[in-house]
Amino acid sequence: MHTPTLLAIAILAACAPATLPPPAAAPKTVAVDADAEKSAGFTPLFNGKDLDGWVGDTKGYKVEDLGGTAAIVCQPGGTNLFTGDEFGDFEFRFEFLLTPGANNGIALRAPTAGDPAYAGFESQILDNTADQYKGLKDWQYHGSIYGIAAATATALRPVGEWNHETITMKGRTIKVELNGVVIIDTDLDKVAPDGKTVSGHKVEGLARPKGHIGFCGHGDRVAYRNLRIRKF
Repeated sequence: MHTPTLLAIAILAACAPATLPPPAAAPKTVAVDADAEKSAGFTPLFNGKDLDGWVGDTKGYKVEDLGGTAAIVCQPGGTNLFTGDEFGDFEFRFEFLLTPGANNGIALRAPTAGDPAYAGFESQILDNTADQYKGLKDWQYHGSIYGIAAATATALRPVGEWNHETITMKGRTIKVELNGVVIIDTDLDKVAPDGKTVSGHKVEGLARPKGHIGFCGHGDRVAYRNLRIRKF
């Protein structure tokens, strides 16, 4: 997540009506059929051993064994980690695990320079339940496309449990599915007509047909595993 500082959050809360996280929906069990995914064209983004194929803050993330499964984990001070390859239209499936108050994000169609939330797109990865995030804008909660579209629901599992998420980008559309529940299904031309965003910030990603996928870290421990993608 592109995060305002705690001072900025306080100022936002004082200057605008507080918003609550989106309504909760029951998370569903998402079955993963590796053979079916392979037949459908999915390929892994993580080799399960190291950060080969990734660029950016490779020192701010480490590969750890979590319960017998390799995961990419944001470390204290970790910032932005990107795929070496670029993607335009795709379906990205992954699992993530939050710690209390954790804050991260998924960079989409982003360059490796600049703030992914503005230079590309960023879908929030956030512990919505943390006290420090009370009063955020609705487009800052988990799953939201930062500054552009607010998640319409949340289906996060309790902190400390693995979540499954799918992000699909086709042309001008973005869809986010969290634990089997669709929380974003939006047309960029409708939510940001002529480049006008709800945040009032210019988002250069609106004009980008492709870019890197990545993790937008703010030094909080967040783990990612089972990363796979297919291009359209």
